[in-house]
Amino acid sequence: MQDVIHHFHERIALIRQRLQATDALTMLDISSENSIVVSDIGGEQSRVIPMDIGAQRSARDLLRHTPPQRLEFEMAIEVIEDEIIRHHRDISTNSILVTDSLEIKQIAQLAGIAVSETMVMEIDAMERVFSRLAAVIQGKPASSEGIPEDNSFAIRLLILREFMHHLHFEKIIILADDQVH
Repeated sequence: MQDVIHHFHERIALIRQRLQATDALTMLDISSENSIVVSDIGGEQSRVIPMDIGAQRSARDLLRHTPPQRLEFEMAIEVIEDEIIRHHRDISTNSILVTDSLEIKQIAQLAGIAVSETMVMEIDAMERVFSRLAAVIQGKPASSEGIPEDNSFAIRLLILREFMHHLHFEKIIILADDQVH
């Protein structure tokens, strides 16, 4: 576990350096089996917070159909919300939300954000992608909405959405290239 914590401390330090940030940062990493949040107010005070929600794990545990059915997705929303709310006191919401996740970069691209070294996705842009997912859940073909028909994608987008909403982040800065990870 110490190696994992050290790895995330290194990642947030690289992000801080790349952004030349002096403000508090919150890094979100949604992996296949869990999500990690690093709350960093600068210096040695960063805190690594594991959450029991991950793209593949939560898709496997919470969704039975591909694409998910409306009721099972609503139940998944509750589980994801509960886990995020459980940790909200540990996460600095007066900070800049950042990630180096290629999967979140994909969501930003689906939102129409131009690919660059530093991408900024506003919550409204993320919501437009979520609306496309909602249309698929209501029966529209995923191909017509231009989104993956993959439950792990749906859960990753859901985690990002609920994280931004419940912790009041208006945007996420994405640094997803070969320099970070």
